[in-house]
Amino acid sequence: MNNRNNSMKCPHCLVEFFVQPYGSEYQPSHLGIYADGHWWVGFEKCPTCMRAIVWLFISETFGKSVDRHGRETLFPGGWIQKTMVHPKGANRPPVPVDVPREFSEDYREACLVLNDSPKASAALSRRCLQHILREKAGVKNPNDLGKAIQEVVADPSVPTDISDSLDMVRNIGNFSVHPNKNTNTGEIVEVEPNEAEWCLETIEILFDYYFVRPANILRRRQAFNNKLSEAGKPTMPISHFGT
Repeated sequence: MNNRNNSMKCPHCLVEFFVQPYGSEYQPSHLGIYADGHWWVGFEKCPTCMRAIVWLFISETFGKSVDRHGRETLFPGGWIQKTMVHPKGANRPPVPVDVPREFSEDYREACLVLNDSPKASAALSRRCLQHILREKAGVKNPNDLGKAIQEVVADPSVPTDISDSLDMVRNIGNFSVHPNKNTNTGEIVEVEPNEAEWCLETIEILFDYYFVRPANILRRRQAFNNKLSEAGKPTMPISHFGT
């Protein structure tokens, strides 16, 4: 928490709010001094859903302040580590109901371990991406994620936001330096800054493109066909939508 007035998105309701400054009721409590630094516990309360968000912090140093009654308060300085301990998981939106479990399971686990292990999160995300591109994009090289991404990026029928997001996964992940990310997608290897987060962002975009949009079209066509049927008119074929 380098910026005392930093904003964050509530992991419960996903509404953004500003983190309270030190000195408020959200003042981190000092737990003690250990070999790896000063340990603290702190919490935020989302002003929208009123749920608690609990953190564990480690700082290099600490400072002291004294109020007009002579009461001393400690405050942290030089954060080393910040870990959300409640709720468990990343600030990600829920998986749309139209996404089958075979695709969503790895994504959910990647979200849950993001704060504890970006390496494990990225590995699960790469495996999820590979599964989506194999089953939904029909790539010719499904066993090599880098080549699968290149196939989709080169496909002119794929929307720009999809191809750009996938290309960023390959570039941010530095696939050329880490070939295991191509062929052993589930292997836990070093990750680049923001790689794990961007993998999750890209999966969410693919979920929308390959599952949510077709399902919405199917529902609209079904509703329209119901109206046509009630009016005694021929209905439109819909069997190929959402597949």
